[in-house]
Amino acid sequence: MTRGTWRTAQRGRSGPDSQGLLDSSLMASGTASRSEDEESLAGQKRASSQALGTIPKRRSSSRFIKRKKFDDELVESSLAKSSTRAKGASGVEPGRCSGSEPSSSEKKKVSKAPSTPVPPSPAPAPGLTKRVKKSKQPLQVTKDLGRWKPADDLLLINAVLQTNDLTSVHLGVKFSCRFTLREVQERWYALLYDPVISKLACQAMRQLHPEAIAAIQSKALFSKAEEQLLSKVGSTSQPTLETFQDLLHRHPDAFYLARTAKALQAHWQLMKQYYLLEDQTVQPLPKGDQVLNFSDAEDLIDDSKLKDMRDEVLEHELTVADRRQKREIRQLEQELHKWQVLVDSITGMSSPDFDNQTLAVLRGRMVRYLMRSREITLGRATKDNQIDVDLSLEGPAWKISRKQGIIKLKNNGDFFIANEGRRPIYIDGRPVLCGSKWRLSNNSVVEIASLRFVFLINQDLIALIRAEAAKITPQ
Repeated sequence: MTRGTWRTAQRGRSGPDSQGLLDSSLMASGTASRSEDEESLAGQKRASSQALGTIPKRRSSSRFIKRKKFDDELVESSLAKSSTRAKGASGVEPGRCSGSEPSSSEKKKVSKAPSTPVPPSPAPAPGLTKRVKKSKQPLQVTKDLGRWKPADDLLLINAVLQTNDLTSVHLGVKFSCRFTLREVQERWYALLYDPVISKLACQAMRQLHPEAIAAIQSKALFSKAEEQLLSKVGSTSQPTLETFQDLLHRHPDAFYLARTAKALQAHWQLMKQYYLLEDQTVQPLPKGDQVLNFSDAEDLIDDSKLKDMRDEVLEHELTVADRRQKREIRQLEQELHKWQVLVDSITGMSSPDFDNQTLAVLRGRMVRYLMRSREITLGRATKDNQIDVDLSLEGPAWKISRKQGIIKLKNNGDFFIANEGRRPIYIDGRPVLCGSKWRLSNNSVVEIASLRFVFLINQDLIALIRAEAAKITPQ
């Protein structure tokens, strides 16, 4: 084969392949030119629509799925919206990273589209975040206001205004629960300097009932100026409510607005009890080795100064009760012979038997005391004081004096009781005051500080004593 024929053969074999490559290149160039034409047409349409003022609407779905969002999602969504709006206002498309570069087609769109001013987006409304914060604040405040009640706050404020001393307030005011001095100080500083706690406390105190406010104000501590005015009232005088009412009228600015004459009288009695009046002096302790015990100190107290204040209502009630008891006693006395016969028939026993040494019997509900000497003492036995008849064995005897009274038998056979205690002794409903005496008869009812006894006399033995006394007197 010659060289020319080999070349023609090679040209004929490679003809279709080269033709295919040429066709594909022509098609690619045609599509590229067509895409450029379409892009140019789209850019012209967009420019014309922008010039006319009409912006083509973007297709979007009309469906909206409503779902409840939690607080953290609300905060995150609001932050995300604010960030996207801020990016949109700065000219950066949302959803694209700041570091990514735009493509060639986007560059062409930006270059072909005329520059139009972008309206600034409105600032994100901070209502959601503020609302979430406000809803969380009362939780912390109520956590701090757990133990302190509105009544405690009002008590604290009134006491501090009266005394100007938190230590005195802690020692003298009785709150709804026990607070330490540090807690009282922290609460006072919180009411002064914490606006949230102060506002809530004021609102709670305004909602208190007027009667509750009046009761709280009546418990306010006494200031030094008030106690100084009260100390000028003499301890030996017997001031009445009119005296303290006149003191209130003469010094309206010095006393607290809720003070009454009765409250002043009660506080004056308390000051007198603790020797805080101007004309009182505290007795010094003895300098020797002997130290006074409680019994010795009780002996030094003057019983005449410890008289109970007169209460008209109580006296009226006691008078009515005394009349009722007397009426019952008369009825029982009238029916006594019937009951005595009935008891004798049932038990087969006569009146209580006495032995030859028992002069009389003081019979109570629990204990029976036998009188075997001509003189016995009644009262309350202590370690330092021993008596014949210990009334504490019958019942509660804390109101009874250590030496309450003496029962004495005279030569003529009559029994007399003398009151030497602080409280009166009632004989058949009749009071026997301190320093007085009264004659006791058979079946007399003796009442000492709510303890009742029946005094029974050994009539046989007393008859013998009277007979012997009658024999001696003529001689």
